Amino acid sequence: MEKNFKILVVDDEPEARESIQMLLTCAKYMVTTAASANEALSILENEYYPLVITDIMMPGIDGIDFLQKIKNSYNESIEVIMLTAYGSIETAVQTIKMGAFGYFIKGNDPAELLLEIKKAKTMVDLKAAKAQQMLQNKGQFLLTSKNQKMQAVWDMVKDVAKTNANVLITGETGVGKEIVAQEIHRQSKRADKLFIPINCQNYPDKLIESELFGHEKGAFTGAVNKRIGKIEASNGGTVFLDEIGEMELSTQITLLRVLETKQIERIGSNRLIDVDFRLVSATNRNLYQAVKEGRFREDFLYRINTIEIEVPPLRERREDIPDLIQFFLHKFEKETGKQILQIPQETEAFLMEHEYDGNIREMKNIMERLVILSRDGILHLNRKSDLDKVVPLRNHGDLPSYKEAKQMFEIHYIQEVLSACENNISRAAEKMGISRRQLFNKITEYEIDTKK
Repeated sequence: MEKNFKILVVDDEPEARESIQMLLTCAKYMVTTAASANEALSILENEYYPLVITDIMMPGIDGIDFLQKIKNSYNESIEVIMLTAYGSIETAVQTIKMGAFGYFIKGNDPAELLLEIKKAKTMVDLKAAKAQQMLQNKGQFLLTSKNQKMQAVWDMVKDVAKTNANVLITGETGVGKEIVAQEIHRQSKRADKLFIPINCQNYPDKLIESELFGHEKGAFTGAVNKRIGKIEASNGGTVFLDEIGEMELSTQITLLRVLETKQIERIGSNRLIDVDFRLVSATNRNLYQAVKEGRFREDFLYRINTIEIEVPPLRERREDIPDLIQFFLHKFEKETGKQILQIPQETEAFLMEHEYDGNIREMKNIMERLVILSRDGILHLNRKSDLDKVVPLRNHGDLPSYKEAKQMFEIHYIQEVLSACENNISRAAEKMGISRRQLFNKITEYEIDTKK
């Protein structure tokens, strides 16, 4: 609301200050005035004003130097509108290149100034909303690390985010490749546009082309309406292709041409459409081996991995496990409304020493389950509940070894997820956050019956 929007008016002429103050106060803005740039800088040191309106011609520090000082100290957090006379319009235009939001010619219709202020307020509100959204997104993930390899990943994210280079993110299932992709987008100049994720594994060949490029009405059986593809819809944003190693060769050829020309054709149309998007891809496959085997095009591989970022598995960054435990603990406390007061030693030992074949995704699932099943604020494995079946700790000296307890946990957990997924191994693996191969190996190792 206008009454909560603060404006600092700077002009060495008292009559000019008073008339602008009266105009803006009647428009329900909160207005403070200053007679010089020095006075205004002192005010800004003690109080935040999202908009400053300043005269250009002032003794001492003039409006141009004042604008430069504001941009050096506050960057984009403060918008500036320049006040000018007819004789210095050219100078006012030059200030736009220096970062001023706009200018107002003294003596013109005051409604023009109010309109310019309204535009500046809209810009400030959009920046605030964007910052809040970024803060909320950032809180969903742990973006710090004590591990050198992971620190190098975040450093590279910061560097590549400044460019438009295509990025390929590699790593095992569940290491957080999509989180890295989201951070590249969030820190880029495209952050105010869409981030569109597409899992290539979820679509057969023809369907993914329709998903990516769109189609015209009647282009194929079932195409009852025209559809805009994800690439066209990204409109200046980022397209994230997860599991790109599963993409069919024919689609690779089409997408390669799109990356080279920055133009698409909807299926059923011969009209070229210009597209502006940044491509970030991810895979847990060895694409270089896939090229040798003829399952992936070499020219396409080199096009999508201008920059390659490898995310290390959790077993190679165990120093991060304590922070991840606390991160997920707080996350699921908030989601479930529970408060965890204690993590017993045996539970902590399990969480610290578990192999996490499914990496962070598996850890997230385990922590969610433990919090949901907790009682009396204790995150333990030996209470009278379903977890007794996982780790049935006995009294006194009849305790199982840690290895035995871990095996019992895994067996029961796998059996429970399989049961919930009606023994569909692919669905169960996805639910657990591990690959189908990893789950199948565990089923074979523990001789778990999947035919019940």
